Amino acid sequence: MCILNLCILYTDMSPPPLQLTTAPDLVEQIYARLLDAISEGTLAPGERLTQDDLAQRFAVSRQPVLQALRLLKKDGFVEDAPGRGVQVTQLDVNWIAQVYQVRGSLDALAVRLAAERGAKIDPEVMRQGREVHQTRDVQAMIQADLAFHRAIYQASGNPLIAQSIELHWHHLKRVMGAVLQSSHQRQTVWDAHEAIAQAIATGDADEAVSLVQEHAHEASVQLTARLSEQIQHLKTGAQA
Repeated sequence: MCILNLCILYTDMSPPPLQLTTAPDLVEQIYARLLDAISEGTLAPGERLTQDDLAQRFAVSRQPVLQALRLLKKDGFVEDAPGRGVQVTQLDVNWIAQVYQVRGSLDALAVRLAAERGAKIDPEVMRQGREVHQTRDVQAMIQADLAFHRAIYQASGNPLIAQSIELHWHHLKRVMGAVLQSSHQRQTVWDAHEAIAQAIATGDADEAVSLVQEHAHEASVQLTARLSEQIQHLKTGAQA
């Protein structure tokens, strides 16, 4: 159509349809299953993963497996393997220490907000935590520890804290088991949790922050020291 010698070409301005080659929930399911296996140690550091093998194990095509592996690679849980496929990333002491720095900062923010709101941590979370830590079920201990920290995040009233820290917890879960094997450490963990919950309940934000920062620092020192020992042991064994 031309108006005043200006010609306008009319076209369909509607955006083209977005094509989904793979159901998102299928990719997410594969990602979640592999992430849990890596976090819990079922898939060990250095273990090779191939699309064909995983597709067969999940009874799916290679496409959703490829997309799930790309997400895991982006999040730092797998890396390119020599030759073909990917492998589970090795545990890195410095990386874990840095993750604990982030966790400590977010935990400090969470307990301050929770104390200022006059929040209360569910006593059942504390009871179950102490009960589980009398056992030798390391995965149950890790889940109980996560439940306490998630209770703090919820008590803060800021949902972005939990969203920001969730991925980092998967990195921490890979190495938490070694520390929780120690009976002394199991006891002191829940003594620290109890003190933090009490400070929140009394509205003492400064005390809650101080306690949670000390708790995170102690966990970081214990965990990275044990991880360093394990890595050195593996290197010594490989050289023998």
